[in-house]
Amino acid sequence: MEPTLAARALAAATEITASALSDVDPDAVLATVVRHAVELADADLGLVMVGADDGGVTVEAGHGATGAAGADLLGLVLPAESAAGRVAAGGETVVTDDVTSDPRTSRFVPAVLRAYGPFAAASFGQGGRLLGALTVYRDRGAEPFSPEIVEVLTAFAGQAGVVLALAEGANARHRVTLYEERERIARELHDVIVQRLYAAGMQLDRVRRRMRWRFAQADGARLGEAIDQLDATIQEIRGTVRELRTTEIEPHGAEPAATRTDLAESARGEVRIAGELLGYPPTLELSGELADIPAERADHVRAALREALSNVVRHSGASEVRVTMHRDGERLRLRVRDNGCGVPRDVARRGLRHLAERAEGAGGTFAVNSSPSMGTMVAFDLPLDAA
Repeated sequence: MEPTLAARALAAATEITASALSDVDPDAVLATVVRHAVELADADLGLVMVGADDGGVTVEAGHGATGAAGADLLGLVLPAESAAGRVAAGGETVVTDDVTSDPRTSRFVPAVLRAYGPFAAASFGQGGRLLGALTVYRDRGAEPFSPEIVEVLTAFAGQAGVVLALAEGANARHRVTLYEERERIARELHDVIVQRLYAAGMQLDRVRRRMRWRFAQADGARLGEAIDQLDATIQEIRGTVRELRTTEIEPHGAEPAATRTDLAESARGEVRIAGELLGYPPTLELSGELADIPAERADHVRAALREALSNVVRHSGASEVRVTMHRDGERLRLRVRDNGCGVPRDVARRGLRHLAERAEGAGGTFAVNSSPSMGTMVAFDLPLDAA
């Protein structure tokens, strides 16, 4: 093989490898591949054809020596019986002096390619990583492709296809790793930071309620503002969590895989904080598989548990609190019971209304039974199927 031709092929392969393993748009990498193929083969036209499920091939990238000829052919489809289709399926490299008269190729040459003569098609990729076919053309009457050029083209097409396939896998793994890291951050924000802010807000609220007669009016107002700011911060963090979990990171608009939450661990955290504020530990009963709850469903249940426990801490005066969480098939049932004085009439029920709206929007049910003599029971039931 001519040393200069081999060196050019190596340089081209190196450039393609660097591009494929970076964050460059795959279409741009294909354009680079076909441009180098045209230059290496001294061709007038080059096409990258990607295989389809039916065995046919579609032009995904093109480059013409005289300008935009390759781009004009994007989307062109050739059948599985064409030379490019056979090569894409793992066939041997096809070479002919005239693509329009050779019996192996002539029947499947579309009108837009009949101005060309010498033709070569090589598998784009190798072994189990075949992506399609790399084809080159010269104008009718031009010198045929030499065996040396065909050898270089075949090796180049195989290597370039494998690099792209490997890069696609590496990029997919990178996207999965990135999504897992975002989910970890979201979980830490939701289960740790929000819990701590929630506990701090509850403690401040209790201080304000117990000492409201000792505070000057201005100091009480400032303490109330601090509590409101904590609540607003919690809402902002929850919004950030939703963004982290819903922003698409897959290419071409594909949805990321659904994330799962260990709801049992989250429930333990919420109950632990409530116990610190109450001065005694609520009873927690968990049953069923709670380690793989869809994140969006878990958020609803967690909000219901937090609101119910918040009301117990703030208003009930209860000496006993029992939390039960049970997964029954594809349905999750939450109950929070206390033996306190019930929800006072003069207490704002905005949080309970929000939970009712959550349940309705998610296809579940929400109910509150409360009386001064029997205490309060909050029920929140939710299907795990988001549909």
